[in-house]
Amino acid sequence: DQDQPILYTREGPAGDERALVDPTTLGGDGLTALDWWYPSPDGHHLAYGTSRNGDEWSTLRVLDVDSGTDHPEAIKRTRYTSLAWLPDASGFFYTRYPTPGTVPEGGENYDRHAFFHRLGEDPAADRKVFGEGRSPQDMLGLTLSDDGRWLVVTASQGWARTEVYLHDQTWRDEPFVPVVEGVDALFLNPTFDGDRFFLLTNWEAPNYRVVSVDPTAPEPSNWETIIPESPDAVLDHFVLAGDVIVTHEMESATSRLRVYRMDGSHVRDFPLPGLGTVTSLDGHAGHPRVAIGYTSFVQPQCAFVIDLLTGARLPISPLPPAAGFDPTAIAVEQVRYPSKDGTPISMFLLRRADVPLDGTAPTILAAYGGFNISKTPDYRPHMPAWLERGGIIAIPNLRGGGEYGEDWHRAGMREHKQNVFDDFIAAAEWLIANGYTSAAKLGIRGGSNGGLLVGAAMTQRPDLVGAVFCGVPLLDMVRYHHFRIAKLWVPEYGSADDEDAFRWLHAYSPYHHVTGGTSYPPTLITTAEQDTRVDPLHARKMTALLQRETAGGDDRPILLRAEADAGHGIGKPLVKRIAEAADEGSFFATYLGLAWEER
Repeated sequence: DQDQPILYTREGPAGDERALVDPTTLGGDGLTALDWWYPSPDGHHLAYGTSRNGDEWSTLRVLDVDSGTDHPEAIKRTRYTSLAWLPDASGFFYTRYPTPGTVPEGGENYDRHAFFHRLGEDPAADRKVFGEGRSPQDMLGLTLSDDGRWLVVTASQGWARTEVYLHDQTWRDEPFVPVVEGVDALFLNPTFDGDRFFLLTNWEAPNYRVVSVDPTAPEPSNWETIIPESPDAVLDHFVLAGDVIVTHEMESATSRLRVYRMDGSHVRDFPLPGLGTVTSLDGHAGHPRVAIGYTSFVQPQCAFVIDLLTGARLPISPLPPAAGFDPTAIAVEQVRYPSKDGTPISMFLLRRADVPLDGTAPTILAAYGGFNISKTPDYRPHMPAWLERGGIIAIPNLRGGGEYGEDWHRAGMREHKQNVFDDFIAAAEWLIANGYTSAAKLGIRGGSNGGLLVGAAMTQRPDLVGAVFCGVPLLDMVRYHHFRIAKLWVPEYGSADDEDAFRWLHAYSPYHHVTGGTSYPPTLITTAEQDTRVDPLHARKMTALLQRETAGGDDRPILLRAEADAGHGIGKPLVKRIAEAADEGSFFATYLGLAWEER
């Protein structure tokens, strides 16, 4: 019932709540969003970032948790910051971007470097500790050991490669030591346990493994594998809790929780409420409890604490489903279908159990397919309205995502990107062939990279689709890398500046495959004026081209929805999210023929 989420603190799982950061009081118009936060080790300070109008260019502030007042310093340009507090909370390492005007035009979107800030001092004097002379596209992550001695920096180049560096803070002026560099793999989640730290990596393990690193001898030849790669599940994340390691793993695109001893031997699994997704997993060495965030297609986001000693599960503020929504009336199943090249693809299907499979059900096919992002069970507030009225929702796990490990991701990136579109088109064909829907009743939707997906699908197979929702999309893949932060995505897509990459990008670029005289399906394309990720030019020029070239009449419109005072989606106030969901729902209902009587 408020435009922005509020950050609360609580003394223990069952204690009283107290609001710490309420963005609705900052600006008074609902357009200020809380982007991220990092509590100090002692819990007395909170570093947090806020931004305006969805632009995600956070300003860092430090809150005194006890008094509820901010320290005087404010540090701008802290978008997506990574931050590591000193053990005594007297300062922190953090990342920030350069100020416009201090670098060549466009450079303000890159060169994310690491600095050190001492509380109470002028941020302008903050010492740069890492990043000088490196690739402007590096995305840095910071981790400090509990005793403050060791600083680990992960430098990611895209979503498939990371380098790791280590610094002994005892010797401030000594250079960082490379732990691993030049290896085409990911090294993530550095987590300290006394005199060693763990890494999650897909190096020589596409489904990931956990390794132990001695910071005094950090060379990979000295690493020890603690939790080996699983043949049937992807190891997504791990935390230390008490004297064990708790892992979040994905098996067939759904979550499971496992507990291992520090030597890697398996202790037990923790059952989850159903076919769902662990959205967060938090713990700390020495504390035998973990906090879990959880959701499913029929369960809104909830949180609970697991006592690792007793196995007891203590719920924390579960959110109720939509009013009047009966989760037991919804059938959730997972099927597999063959893609164009025969690769089996899994897909979730949601429908009311009594909906007949006679090809008449209005169906929304939604997917993403890129950047190692997994599409797993997730409650969306607008879904019950569609399902209760006899609609179907289909969510396939396309190549390019992370559901089945790094090999799955790489099979849908760069020169293999057409695999993603083939997987999506094959899902549409399977739904029609198996009586779930028909081409006239099938809507496709995607946002961002998913907008590219539906743009490619509608230009390659316009005959297969009854309506298209294309949100904040990339559509001109020949020139995309010239705008906003898009050079960060070159490792995922490639760049048309390279001759080979130009060929595969041009071969599928939706903007370049709009064909005059084709009757394109009704299409709703969205963008936002403050989108600092994907330039609105993609949506605008694609809309204009489709409107000029389509042979469809007034019953097959090409529409552009441009939002003011909003960005790529992060930080969008509730009132705007409701309005957009209403427009999308009514668009699909109108053009797919869903009965939308009041209930």
